[in-house]
Amino acid sequence: MANDSPHNDASDLRAATLRLARRIRQQRSVSTMTDGQFAVLVALRVHGPHTLTALAERDGVTAPSMNRTVNALEEVGYVTRVADVDDRRKVRIAITDAGYAVVADTVERRDTWLATVLDRLTDAERTTLNEAAQIILREVHR
Repeated sequence: MANDSPHNDASDLRAATLRLARRIRQQRSVSTMTDGQFAVLVALRVHGPHTLTALAERDGVTAPSMNRTVNALEEVGYVTRVADVDDRRKVRIAITDAGYAVVADTVERRDTWLATVLDRLTDAERTTLNEAAQIILREVHR
């Protein structure tokens, strides 16, 4: 197999994007928070309160696993359980003001870190990365 094969290109791109994603994920406001916990906070911030089952389905995990995640977030005050307004038997998980603050601060830290990286690049390199980002987004949304 030649060094410039599509397979090698794919491998290089995969490795680069995984390393970039890992470095971005390291930029967080709460160092002890897991990626899964942060993902739950983001989902609640973006989509509003969810039942435990809906959160588990969204993340592709079991309800007991999501319950552990929610319990950990509730223990530190980032989420709360509230009665469903339409069906008082159901409980929804909602993000608290403290949870919103964690998400906002983490997003700011990540954007600042990436902006610092981009500032070190030439205009041509930034243009290339911007074009690559558009291509990647187009393809993942197909």
